[in-house]
Amino acid sequence: MSSNTVHTWPTAWEPLTPRGVATFARATLGRLWLVQLLVAILAGASVVWFLHHAWFPVVREAIQQLPAEGEIRNQQLQSPAGLPMQLAENRFLGIAIDLEHGGQISRESQLQVEFGLEDVRIFGLLGYTAIKYKPGWKVAFNRKDLEPWWGAWEPAILVGAGLATIVGLLVSWTLLATLYFVPVRVVGFFQNRDLKLWQSWKLAGAALMPGALFLTFAIVGYSLSWVDLIRLSVLFGIHFLVGLVYLWISPMFLPRIAVVSATRPNPFLDEQNPEKDGVQTNPFSKSDGLKK
Repeated sequence: MSSNTVHTWPTAWEPLTPRGVATFARATLGRLWLVQLLVAILAGASVVWFLHHAWFPVVREAIQQLPAEGEIRNQQLQSPAGLPMQLAENRFLGIAIDLEHGGQISRESQLQVEFGLEDVRIFGLLGYTAIKYKPGWKVAFNRKDLEPWWGAWEPAILVGAGLATIVGLLVSWTLLATLYFVPVRVVGFFQNRDLKLWQSWKLAGAALMPGALFLTFAIVGYSLSWVDLIRLSVLFGIHFLVGLVYLWISPMFLPRIAVVSATRPNPFLDEQNPEKDGVQTNPFSKSDGLKK
């Protein structure tokens, strides 16, 4: 191969394989941001679809089951609904009223929101957390006020959730790339890879996308009931490990640094006649031009 051959590096476009992630080290910053934005949009869309498919129908039904009057005021829920009642539920979410939190309502949903006299309790896998009603709260808790309010704000809440997911991912990837690029450079150094600091930062930012895609598909699987909440929690933890694995492996797919030979030319070699390399001329021999 000629010494002046130019190495053509593949175009960075897919963050699914370690080799594909490695290509972003030589890509422009605009290309990295573009692919990150597409991955973030995909993750945001999965969150919006989950809310629209799994949670929001329960919220709408629960509001329709509320009494005509009621509000949260003076740190208490003032509602004519006396007996504990399940307002709405599915396998993902349940919403109920139990002023005494007596445990008379079956909590079969994976997440249960229960409004009591002085607090709202959120039940999950690890128990529950209680949120006390604040002294200054004055919140409507009736069908007449909440139904039109929810109908007007539901689309905005969906859009806000999607945008929050997109912006949150982009900001977190930037911060984490700034945290991880030095270890990536160290890996490249010990592997003798052609990887500079700025390229290490871009590779670190690209290496975080496979974990986000992994979690995106996990959310879709949870929405389709392919996995339950326990498995989703496990997959959520695994998605962090996916990013760390790509941070470690991807630099190994970069080209090695060319080693320049430091061998000096042999001063005893005959440059004019390479066929006689290593053969010494007898200084006492007769010249070729002399006759016997």
